Amino acid sequence: MPPMEIERKFTVKALPENLDSYPFHLIEQAYLNTDPVLRIRRQDDEYYLTYKSKGLLSREEYNLPLTETSYAHLLSKADGNVLTKTRYLLPCPGREHLTIELDVFQGKFDGLILAEVEFETEDEARAFTPPEWFGEDVTFSGKYQNSRLSRLP
Repeated sequence: MPPMEIERKFTVKALPENLDSYPFHLIEQAYLNTDPVLRIRRQDDEYYLTYKSKGLLSREEYNLPLTETSYAHLLSKADGNVLTKTRYLLPCPGREHLTIELDVFQGKFDGLILAEVEFETEDEARAFTPPEWFGEDVTFSGKYQNSRLSRLP
């Protein structure tokens, strides 16, 4: 069975306290194609090429390692906006097996803050009750998919 990404995405009403006390990654990513999604990403000092199938709640996802040189080469061929963000990893209250990935965007999308939670099953994803500080559930709108943000003027 192919590797699946099952996640829900939310806007954020207010940042949690002590955000700087949580682990984080510095991320830069760009898109070579958006249908299907072919993304390149630098996360700290690691580089990846990712393929994602169509889907909003769940979709296939494959990650392949890249070298810094191959990442730079592909970055020069990317279309649209390069996205930069800090991704904080927060424990999910009452559900210790889940991690909240809190993305605080910089650059063109400075001020945008989104939270994602990945799940083992679609049933678990549908049953999830978000913390108080989460805003609108935008999982099914597609409006805040990073591949879509990369195409905005």
